[in-house]
Amino acid sequence: MKKSLSATKTFVLLIFILPFFSHSQVVLKADGPGNTYELISSVLAPGNSAVEAADHNTLGNHTSFGRHITEVWDADLKANVFEFYAHIDYVNTDKTTTTDNEPVADVAEKQRVEIKTYGPSPDNLKGTLGETITYQWKFKLPKGFQPSTNFTHLHQIKAVGGTQDLPIFTLSAKKGKVNQFNVVHNNTTIVASMDLSQLEGVWVEITEVIKVGANGTYSVSIKRVKDGKQLLSYSNPNLETIRPDNTFIRPKWGIYRSLKKIEDLKEESVRFADFSITEGVNVIQKK
Repeated sequence: MKKSLSATKTFVLLIFILPFFSHSQVVLKADGPGNTYELISSVLAPGNSAVEAADHNTLGNHTSFGRHITEVWDADLKANVFEFYAHIDYVNTDKTTTTDNEPVADVAEKQRVEIKTYGPSPDNLKGTLGETITYQWKFKLPKGFQPSTNFTHLHQIKAVGGTQDLPIFTLSAKKGKVNQFNVVHNNTTIVASMDLSQLEGVWVEITEVIKVGANGTYSVSIKRVKDGKQLLSYSNPNLETIRPDNTFIRPKWGIYRSLKKIEDLKEESVRFADFSITEGVNVIQKK
């Protein structure tokens, strides 16, 4: 009788708790060559474009190469993956601004091949105040990857609305005496770092968890796929993850690099796979 009563209490408790939380997960996986831009956009911004590349949208003046994101078979993962290509023989745009509203004078010194969520994306792909979002993905840098001495971003969390120009978080490679892979907050503070060489030629899985708020929380971990070894871990229980005048935050992935010292760079290709965005909303906090 006691066991039955306990089970009943547990059931009632679950019924009571579950309505206060909702969870959604969106997954983007490569499914084979062809229609790659269409696949990406159908998941990250249905009915719109989620791709920023030299042959596409406002960056469309380098079409001879073809699409700068394709799907290829990866022998290590034994699966189709996304491959991003960056060249050094073109400038980004002859338009006045990019889709991130950067002046053309700045854009000519930068190069972008990225995918994103943004304004037209569904609400469950936008991080708003009180929400907790988990971003997860795999990526592999080629051996001999050459980052810029200024910046080579591979992932950004940006904001929309208000002071939206600078990213809130970046995972970025940088050239130095020893090339580094940095986790950067508010475009200024390096909160975690590792030698870039540890990421070259191997698949890693990155898990990033953000509670959105002025006093939010942030954590990121990088694990090697083949053996699960943790290469980097950082967490902060009290960190600004959205600015007071921002409407929401959103992710970007790809290759975004400075061209100011183009002699440091070469043509690159970076592989990404298995993107997921999981949002858990505490309804009580959101009201």
